[in-house]
Amino acid sequence: MSQVDITLKITDREGVLHEVQAPTDMAMNLMEIVRSYELAPEGTIGICGGMAMCASCQCYVKSDHELPEMSVDEDMMLAEAFYVEDNSRLGCQIQMTPEMDGLEVELAPES
Repeated sequence: MSQVDITLKITDREGVLHEVQAPTDMAMNLMEIVRSYELAPEGTIGICGGMAMCASCQCYVKSDHELPEMSVDEDMMLAEAFYVEDNSRLGCQIQMTPEMDGLEVELAPES
């Protein structure tokens, strides 16, 4: 199977837009992509390791992509998080698939 890279548009917490490539064949999620490109300072994103147990990877989805259904854990975590908007999701819960090509997100402020 050939590797398919998708393009993501990620606005960091300083308001800078980054256009990055993300592989879809490595079972990575959005939080891991943000970490691999160092778009957030070390130790400020993905603190729980992607278990939907913290909201450090909260982001605002700017594009109208069809996202996976929000899990109960994610929903409960966002209910307790700061700076939550209607389009908030946890980056660790958004898997990199070909359907996510062109996804546009903004990282939520650090809590």
